[in-house]
Amino acid sequence: MTYRPDVEAGGGAVPPPGCPAHAGSVGLGAPARPAAQGLPLYGPEFAADPHFFYERLRQYGPIAPVELSPGVEAYLITSYSLALEVLRDTERFAKDPRGWRALNEGRIPPDSPVGPMMMYRPNALFNDGEAHARLRGVITDSLTRLDPYALSEYVERSADTLINGFADKGEADLLGDYAAAVPLLVFNQLFGYPAEHGLRLIGTMAKLFDSGEEAAQANEELLSYIANLIAGKRERPGADITSWMIAHPSRLADEELMQQLILILAAGTEPQLNLIANALRLLLSDDRFAGELAGGSMPVQDAIDEVLWTDPPMANYGTLFARRDLDLAGVRIRQGEPVLTSYAAANTDPELISDGRLGNRAHLAWGIGAHRCPAESPARVIASVAIEKLLDRLPDVELAVPVDQLSWRPGPFHRALATLPVRFPVSPVTAQPAAHDAPAAVSAPAPATALTQPHGAPQATSAPQATPAASATPSQPGHATQRRRGGTLAAWWRGQ
Repeated sequence: MTYRPDVEAGGGAVPPPGCPAHAGSVGLGAPARPAAQGLPLYGPEFAADPHFFYERLRQYGPIAPVELSPGVEAYLITSYSLALEVLRDTERFAKDPRGWRALNEGRIPPDSPVGPMMMYRPNALFNDGEAHARLRGVITDSLTRLDPYALSEYVERSADTLINGFADKGEADLLGDYAAAVPLLVFNQLFGYPAEHGLRLIGTMAKLFDSGEEAAQANEELLSYIANLIAGKRERPGADITSWMIAHPSRLADEELMQQLILILAAGTEPQLNLIANALRLLLSDDRFAGELAGGSMPVQDAIDEVLWTDPPMANYGTLFARRDLDLAGVRIRQGEPVLTSYAAANTDPELISDGRLGNRAHLAWGIGAHRCPAESPARVIASVAIEKLLDRLPDVELAVPVDQLSWRPGPFHRALATLPVRFPVSPVTAQPAAHDAPAAVSAPAPATALTQPHGAPQATSAPQATPAASATPSQPGHATQRRRGGTLAAWWRGQ
């Protein structure tokens, strides 16, 4: 159904007949809400089935009014083609939120739960033009110094250490016990910070992305963590991302350094754990991944892309602000009003013509344009190696509850499971630590100095020279063929 709403004098879109905004909320029996007020992207109903909401939003047309939290209004793009247009349009839209109309008019409280994800920070995400290029260059130059092969090895060691913590129990919560911890162990190593100091970030990052009442407190905790990290690295630089960014020719101020590191950490941990968890959920519940997929092949990268198409870790984001009053797909957008892209809805746009998603990476989960995620390659390495290692160590793992009983964390931006309980048989082989593992008493894998020091480069004490990372995914994890009926998932995954 294609619909172009009329425009009210106040700038709100009039929904079509039969749209939930005419009768109230999408839930039955809900109180009536004004036509100009958007559907809520928060609460348990949205978390449980966001695609139901996206389908309702499509009745408005390719862009629709939404509420990100009570009283915080925005527009959400649900069309793939319109998303491409807007995300590339730097002339009409800005990333810098300092022109946010509602915020400047005092209609967004300082402690708004969505504030930490939308308010200005002096980092690459919230800047445009030359300022964005300068800040992004520091991040890109530092990330390109990573050795992808050493990164893969470190992820394996981290995964083995974590699996050893629950392999002899026969059950685990793969979200809290595994998916949440792997990225933090890895990024603590990348930043040059001891893992034991970073494990507390699991709770901090979860509260920040949940956009709940504790979001403001979590923001302060994060600032304190990063400030201590920078202070330590100024005194004792090492072969790590933090030290390289400090020594970069751009000479970032401490506040700028803090915000670039927060951006890397936020983009590399919470979305990463959701990608790992969502992919494991898919693998353990979808019959197509149990051996009925036509063609007989589904490597790990394609499985990850299936999740990136349908349940991307950051489902609704790419926040932009109108530089001036404008018309967009028949909707009047006022200067300073926020426009977000629903990557999840755009990727599943009924009008999107595709011969299939297998091997197709044209999804928008990594963003597009000048602000496309610069860490796609290392993110793929971390997710694919973590998934393959788990299936290798626990080949008969299965969900402990029906998939439709899994719960999702509320929040407008992410697609995040609350828990991922599994069970598996315990055997001497399952419970035995891997040969290269640290002893069971060790809470984190031993440091791998080569992780951020490719080709034996000397420790950076001055402006670093960026070394391009290898383009191929190390060891190409997940060379797989169709799973044999009656065989284990991991055996199918390895092509056995």
